[in-house]
Amino acid sequence: MPARPPRPRTRKVSVTVESAARTAPAAVIVAIDGPSGTGKSSTSKAVAAKLGLSYLDTGAQYRAITWWMITNEIDTDDPAAIATAAAKPVIVSGTDPGAPTITVDGLDAAGPIRTQEVTAKVSAVSAVPEVRALITQLQRDIAAAAPAGIVVEGRDIGTTVLPDADLKVFLTASPEARAARRSGELKGVDVATTREALLKRDAADSGRKTSPLAKADDAVEVDTTELTLDQVIECVVTLIEEKRAAK
Repeated sequence: MPARPPRPRTRKVSVTVESAARTAPAAVIVAIDGPSGTGKSSTSKAVAAKLGLSYLDTGAQYRAITWWMITNEIDTDDPAAIATAAAKPVIVSGTDPGAPTITVDGLDAAGPIRTQEVTAKVSAVSAVPEVRALITQLQRDIAAAAPAGIVVEGRDIGTTVLPDADLKVFLTASPEARAARRSGELKGVDVATTREALLKRDAADSGRKTSPLAKADDAVEVDTTELTLDQVIECVVTLIEEKRAAK
């Protein structure tokens, strides 16, 4: 009877596992900032999905707390009233880039937070220091819990929320390009009206005392005016892969 072949040593299995661990991509935290209409959301979601990262839309969180203030009849022109109520709503953000979600006190708020009324009042609510402190801590907690890394988009991520992010990207575009993109998303709103609203929002976000919209000193600026969405996505993916390779 022929001799049975020797059983493979378990050492070979352990070597394979160790090798796989060494080649696994390093976790990476990416901050993508910029004003409205530059392609932050579309780019961030696509990049996160492509690289297997979590995704967080911080603007949706500020919209969510604004919607809660409106729904609960809090005067959004009264900073003191906003500050007093800021800790009451429970905001939960899903971080799946393929199906991001946001709830307020257990209610799906994805649709309600995109109304014109919320858009008109979110700058005032988000400028209140107590609101920013609460939401900023929430954002940091979510980023810290992401197992493989996360793409976080907003207006003050690289400067305030995650100043130690592995990569910071600041997206820009001409006012005309931004208005054309945003008016395409908002049915029934013309480009001129959208451009005026965007510039007004820029002034409010850049001029607020607490965590203003600003480019971090070490951020990579990407002008998306003449680029397709696919080109912007590929640019950011390349930047992330370079950071991963250097870690």
